[in-house]
Amino acid sequence: MTATETFEAHLLRASTDILERLPDAVRSEVYVLALNVWRVDADDRRPYVDIGHNTENRFRAAADADPDEARWNYAYWILEGFDRLGNVPEDPVGGALWEEEAGRLGLWYDGPFDLDRRLGDPAVAARADGLRLRFQETVIGLARGLHESGEVERIFGRPLPVVVFDMDSPGWEEEATKAANPPEVIGEFLAYYG
Repeated sequence: MTATETFEAHLLRASTDILERLPDAVRSEVYVLALNVWRVDADDRRPYVDIGHNTENRFRAAADADPDEARWNYAYWILEGFDRLGNVPEDPVGGALWEEEAGRLGLWYDGPFDLDRRLGDPAVAARADGLRLRFQETVIGLARGLHESGEVERIFGRPLPVVVFDMDSPGWEEEATKAANPPEVIGEFLAYYG
């Protein structure tokens, strides 16, 4: 981390490092990257993104069970074992940068997470909603940054779609993925959702 690194810059650098560590045999099989948004214990102050992918081998195995769904329905994809970035213990730099950004934006609030507090206190609810929206925007920006910097093509030797999911926002993946990718790389994904 540099003294002036932003949370967004950290995510782009760290994501690139993660993707570069994929073995060549896996890289040649990857047909889609996935940025999966989660929260530790449902707390919007503790968001993270895991940097995932799916492979042609995994698709072929799942296609035997459901050929119409397996390629683009993330329920059939590799869902575990990916590196996590954000406000999680395994990313202390990202956690500090996220908390700093949230504070600067006036969105941070203290105290233990309590769903009743979130639901019953309009000020806490507004901050939590703002945190969720800001992190979602940041992850969309991360996907765009991976494309615009040329890192996806450099690492994989070809353009790939980057599908963006938030497990707490069902249906958002179509809108987010459209915003995150050049149109020419997501045609097959959009045909599935269309």
